[in-house]
Amino acid sequence: MRILDKYILKKYFTTFFFTLLILIPITIAIDVSEKYSKFSDHADLGVGEIISDYYIPFIVNYGNTFMPLALFISTILFTSKMASNTEIVAIHSAGIPYIRFLKPYILGSLLICLVSLTANHFLLNESNKTFEAFNEAYLRREKKAKTFVPQVNLQLTENDIVYFKNFNLTRNNGYGFSYQHFDGLNLKYILTGSRISWNKKDSIYTITNYTKRWVGNKNDSIEVGRKLDTTFNFLPKDLLYVDYLAGEMASPELYHHIKESENRGVKNLNKYKVELYSRTTLPVSSIILTIIAVSLASRKRRGGIGVNLAAGVSLMFLYVFFMKVTEVLGASATNNPLIMVWIPNILFGIIAIYLYTKAKQ
Repeated sequence: MRILDKYILKKYFTTFFFTLLILIPITIAIDVSEKYSKFSDHADLGVGEIISDYYIPFIVNYGNTFMPLALFISTILFTSKMASNTEIVAIHSAGIPYIRFLKPYILGSLLICLVSLTANHFLLNESNKTFEAFNEAYLRREKKAKTFVPQVNLQLTENDIVYFKNFNLTRNNGYGFSYQHFDGLNLKYILTGSRISWNKKDSIYTITNYTKRWVGNKNDSIEVGRKLDTTFNFLPKDLLYVDYLAGEMASPELYHHIKESENRGVKNLNKYKVELYSRTTLPVSSIILTIIAVSLASRKRRGGIGVNLAAGVSLMFLYVFFMKVTEVLGASATNNPLIMVWIPNILFGIIAIYLYTKAKQ
């Protein structure tokens, strides 16, 4: 590795972490001013618990969210400083081509991208669990967790379907239960009950006032009873689909959950898919935004750092705007979530190629 690479990488990482350390305390200060009254409403809530269960996950989550913004701003700042000091002119005068000058920037953004990918897919879910649990216990006036699920249709396998008129997740019981088994398109077996309860200790469902019916061309039969203990390959938690649960799962678990839910006939899982795909698109944006920042800031301008910073911040907020809009559109049942969450990176990737080509010339 050349001295030039070490020099740029040192500036790249130190300025990035410095910018991040400025943004996060500002965010914490704003959050404390908003949440102080809610914290003080709970006499049993200590400062240590607030820091460990709320603000450490807060720093981790928001630090990851602010990563592209901090990276973009820091790259513009120190590259503009190099340009204003004619360091970049000296580098090119030494016969170093623009693509070689860009190499340490790409290397630095790749390292940050890999760290962010690992955190997003395998680590941040534990932080989200702690954060959500604290919010649910102390901060939300209206509880986020649903306890009552109406009109549930669940496809267990290709040939097995269950239906509930409603299910109470707190009491683990439901009403208006029906289980149907098919052989291709032919209905073979129906089990209905007025009430069904889940026994967590024994992993058994108890159906009250049940009716069994075997369907055949000539030998239909019916069995009626008061109580029936049986098993099914689903749990009560599988009946609930809420957005914040996606953030509490590591990516392999989330991917398995999406596939299993699709096999069970759950229709719109796009919010879960947006969460899964966004865990990749956000880290990848660090590479794209780094190229844009270097291409904007590597030329010495009459307005100095201020002009580069203004142009860069405008592009950054435009990226954030597109990212939020496409996430909302991707969660819609009518759109492809994979395409939607990648649109900002595709558009800004084109901008990065254009600015790089122009800067190289």
